[in-house]
Amino acid sequence: MALENKLGITDPADLAREEERISKKKAIELFNSGILDKLEAGKFSSLKAIHKYLFEDIYDFSGTLRTVNISKGNFRFAPVMYLQAALNNIDEMPQSTFDQIVEKYVEMNIAHPFREGNGRSTRIWLDLIFKKELKKVVDWSRVDKEDYLLAMERSPIKDTEIKYILKNALTDDINSREVYMKGIDHSYYYEGYVLFKTEKL
Repeated sequence: MALENKLGITDPADLAREEERISKKKAIELFNSGILDKLEAGKFSSLKAIHKYLFEDIYDFSGTLRTVNISKGNFRFAPVMYLQAALNNIDEMPQSTFDQIVEKYVEMNIAHPFREGNGRSTRIWLDLIFKKELKKVVDWSRVDKEDYLLAMERSPIKDTEIKYILKNALTDDINSREVYMKGIDHSYYYEGYVLFKTEKL
């Protein structure tokens, strides 16, 4: 079943294609608008604004916290009842070094605050922090998909791999729209509607 959406699409594959098209268009608009430069790097409020902008034409829940528990494989993301507390803690995490930034990114991935679109929104959010603190961003074209997915899967237990992968993909080309768009490339990552399980509360 496809997630309930504003487009009236009921087939998951059709929804994924249309979601990709619209979110990429919105991502370009977001980059060109200068809105990203006004957001506070590392805060959940900024991630919320990014998510809302990317998905507001597709989902009613854009920019709002999920109300279901979700899991991928055997891993359960933060339970809904603890989600706000987790986000408050993430807001307070330090972010002045590379290691601190990646640790914050890993925690936000564990929180997985939205029903859909977490990966794309959070990669933009991550690059905002890198840009502000280190004058770097990730060139996602230099990140192998399978290596990234396995490293992120293991990151709640051990974050060495994801740190290694991201460190080797950093670039100082921080104002390139092409580099920025690699992080929102929908086809680069597994799709949520295939892998996520939800649990109604």
